Amino acid sequence: MSVKFFKPTTPSRRHMSVSGFDGVDKKAKPEPKLTEVLKKHSGRNSYGRITVRHKGGGNRRKYRIIDFKRNKLDVQGTVLRLEYDPNRSAYIALVEYPDGDRRYILAPVGLKAGDAVVAGAGADIKPGNALPIANIPVGTVIHNIELYPGRGAQLVRSAGAAAQLMAKENGMAQVRLPSGEYRYVRLDCMASIGQVGNIEHANIHFGKAGRVRHMGIRPTVRGSVMNPCDHPHGGGEGKSPIGRPGPVTPWGKPALGYKTRKTKNRTNKFIVKRRNQK
Repeated sequence: MSVKFFKPTTPSRRHMSVSGFDGVDKKAKPEPKLTEVLKKHSGRNSYGRITVRHKGGGNRRKYRIIDFKRNKLDVQGTVLRLEYDPNRSAYIALVEYPDGDRRYILAPVGLKAGDAVVAGAGADIKPGNALPIANIPVGTVIHNIELYPGRGAQLVRSAGAAAQLMAKENGMAQVRLPSGEYRYVRLDCMASIGQVGNIEHANIHFGKAGRVRHMGIRPTVRGSVMNPCDHPHGGGEGKSPIGRPGPVTPWGKPALGYKTRKTKNRTNKFIVKRRNQK
């Protein structure tokens, strides 16, 4: 995937870049039966209180229903086109099966229109195919990984992400995740072959504030420029230190290095090595 840059005709264009959309059908409209209305909540909960800050506005968009379960087994489908999905960083592929059924899947690197994809234990080891982890050779790069059989993929779904199957033993597979974490996953869980597409997504620069607002993200303001009544970092004459051992949230909770995972979490036994563990 490529990144497109612009001539500096305006201050914002000087630093703006967009995806080259290689292989993506720019004129394609989403499949009507595979879209849902996406209601905006602007970070509010059921009481109307803001529980997630900096959300609101943005362009209207419809949710694309993605086949994360890949449960149409042993039926070969054909990729009709690759499409842009405003709800995720990865591109999606529209797959049509012989019975006329159409489904969206995450588009891995190397998948293009006209390719054949299939899900099942006997599928070939090639990008876009989905198999139970028990049938995938050790060392294979995978994505779209299930944690519970039949629930649908929960791991490794964002643009450019890829995991690697490291070992199999005692009904479990050891997988190295993009974060560096090593984790056990059941062998009867499904996973897709290859790396998620749109690798250059991380190299894109928005260039202007308005482009971020189009995504539904409102401005973020530093706590140190607020008043003391609004943030613990606020107040003082001029540019003052925060006056604390470490930065905190507006509610006084540690903002950096604050571990939120339960120490007695029942899934701890599946984690072989934590990310960044020394």
